[in-house]
Amino acid sequence: MTDWRVSAEDIEAILAARHGDPFAVLGVHETPAGFVMRAFVPGATRVEAVTPDGRVITPLDRVHGDGFFEGLTTLKARAPYRLRASNEATQWEFADPYAFSPVLGATDDYLLVEGAHQKLYEKLGAHVLTHEGVEGTHFAVWAPNARRVSVVGDFNQWDGRRAQMRKRIDSGVWEIFIPGVGGGANYKYEIIGRHGELLPLKADPLGVEAELRPSTASVVASNAPYHWGDEIHMRERVKYDPRRSPMSIYEVHLPSWRRGENGRFLAYDELADQLVPYVADLGFTHIELMPINEHPLDASWGYQPIGLFAPTRRHGDSDGFRRFVDRAHQAGLSVILDWVPAHFPTDEHGLSQFDGGPLYEHPDPRRGFHPDWNTAIYDYGRREVANFLIASALYWLDRFHIDGLRVDAVASMLYLDYSREPGEWSPNPDGSNDNRDAVAFLQSFNELVYALYPGVVTIAEESTAWGGVTRPTYADGLGFGFKWNMGWMNDTLRYLSSDPVHRRWRHNEFTFGLLYAFTENFVLPISHDEVVHGKGSIVSKIPGDEWRRFASARAYYGFMWGHPGKKLLFMGQEFGQTNEWNYASSLDWWLLDFPPHHGLQAFIRDLNRIYRDHEALYARDCEAEGFQWIVVDDAESSVFAFARFGADRSHPIVVVSNFTPVTRNAYRLGFPRAGRWRELVNSDAAIYGGSGLGNLGAIHARGEAFREFPASADILLPPLSTLFFAFETDELK
Repeated sequence: MTDWRVSAEDIEAILAARHGDPFAVLGVHETPAGFVMRAFVPGATRVEAVTPDGRVITPLDRVHGDGFFEGLTTLKARAPYRLRASNEATQWEFADPYAFSPVLGATDDYLLVEGAHQKLYEKLGAHVLTHEGVEGTHFAVWAPNARRVSVVGDFNQWDGRRAQMRKRIDSGVWEIFIPGVGGGANYKYEIIGRHGELLPLKADPLGVEAELRPSTASVVASNAPYHWGDEIHMRERVKYDPRRSPMSIYEVHLPSWRRGENGRFLAYDELADQLVPYVADLGFTHIELMPINEHPLDASWGYQPIGLFAPTRRHGDSDGFRRFVDRAHQAGLSVILDWVPAHFPTDEHGLSQFDGGPLYEHPDPRRGFHPDWNTAIYDYGRREVANFLIASALYWLDRFHIDGLRVDAVASMLYLDYSREPGEWSPNPDGSNDNRDAVAFLQSFNELVYALYPGVVTIAEESTAWGGVTRPTYADGLGFGFKWNMGWMNDTLRYLSSDPVHRRWRHNEFTFGLLYAFTENFVLPISHDEVVHGKGSIVSKIPGDEWRRFASARAYYGFMWGHPGKKLLFMGQEFGQTNEWNYASSLDWWLLDFPPHHGLQAFIRDLNRIYRDHEALYARDCEAEGFQWIVVDDAESSVFAFARFGADRSHPIVVVSNFTPVTRNAYRLGFPRAGRWRELVNSDAAIYGGSGLGNLGAIHARGEAFREFPASADILLPPLSTLFFAFETDELK
């Protein structure tokens, strides 16, 4: 009988790595003549099948000189086997990848196609496991339009013929289990596109480790479990109500916070040793990390990521990053990640044209290409793509215990005409410009995060007046926990950058934000974007000599910490970095040898301590009942004053700012209650580098009404200062 032999066409297709279903040819197959075994072993002149304990089952015939072997076996049923190959120089033995059944199942196909596979990262990508009694790595990748996909890597000489994958027709996922491959192996996918073209090698979209740039391969991760030490933090997080809790965020770009010798990147463990205690000592509640996803270009600061599941190798491996988060949690700090679902770079090894055409990106370039950044835009309406993105978000929360995700560039996702001229964008059928697919995606993202991870927070960088960013999805909102208040940031920095003599004409730039302060749950961001690209650092924006610049910075931070809204400060601004931020070098830590810088840092430390210790400064950040203007219209003096209240209004705090270099003696101020008010902090104190003027630690508000307030006092306002007063007792002592 001859019908058991493979056709010449099939052999040629296997040798050329062009066969649509290599598992239908290679491995063991039942035929009318019995079981036949076929193998492709380049470089071998002899191949025989052996049992796992080394007994020969059958020799295979070499039917093609490039290494194709086949032969009938004595097997009466499918059974485990290995292949023993040899040539004139050597002999080797291995388990045949084509001897194994699929790892994935029909449920995985269904959930992916439906866009509902919440733990997609457990199925796609590379996973070290034991399958049918053999140790190896399972690879799976979504490429529905590909004609052929192979895994190539260190383990097969990057030869696309050796590990041609099985396609799951229902989902378009390709998979293969390769025995003997373990953690640390470098790999990519070799893909024949929809038109038969050989594409550039692709990194794994769900790869969880990657090589250090400029190398671009994915890396198989070990399956060794990580043993967390943050049980207390994770237990307490479930009870956390971020709207009513202090949130003081230190924003960090890990590669440039501090460098090692010769400018090298610090490892995650070194950052845990240095950054974590530094931030904890300054009293911040959160560290926010600019994107640490793997990205090819340092100058993108991580905002053009290639690996949405892989921590950047610049600082080490995944377990190193886990140790960093663990240490932060044990130090009382929560960790927020910047997460970028808005766009991705078109580097050839990434997601762009992944299987020979648009797959992750929207097929219409008017919706699938970003003109500002020359990047691709995800197709949010494709369920598999939305599933991929949401799985990325959940991955960081699940596997790294991340406490929050700040979503970058939300405005660019929401508007079809974002940064486009007429004719350059495709409107909805009714002519509107809202990206409804992106809206639905963001709503689903927020619903899942808040449902699955109580206590975790999501934050939107959204720079327009889109309504309901932090409104619940059941009320037609986007469902975010917080939104960056870009308007407040722009207005107040313009005011701060003006000469004090002109500030009387710009008074409303400091007050306007309160007209909308409670329409969303806001974070007040002094972020990296405000200290780069020629904008200068915070202290360098301020006119005047050094004393005035640092006094103004302290007064501004005091106003900000007293103002409704959670706080965010970019690294270096806490000690008065004078040069604007440079992503390629360390902060100027030597500046702390000089009193103005050391004093500003001490002021931030005290602000954070006071902020965390006084409920009135945070508990009603998002409610108008927690705020009351005291002085809103004194433009001539550039004075602002307001009261903050906690839940029961029993311990209010009054915040007063003077943004001129003029000392104001006996400034009459209304107070919510008569009694003794302790001066909690004074930005003009000598320990901070100020002139040392103040109110001797307290003032006494008399029961004499002033304007709409039942009590009043004459206070001293130092030049360029902010003061906090905390109510202590009704009795004047």
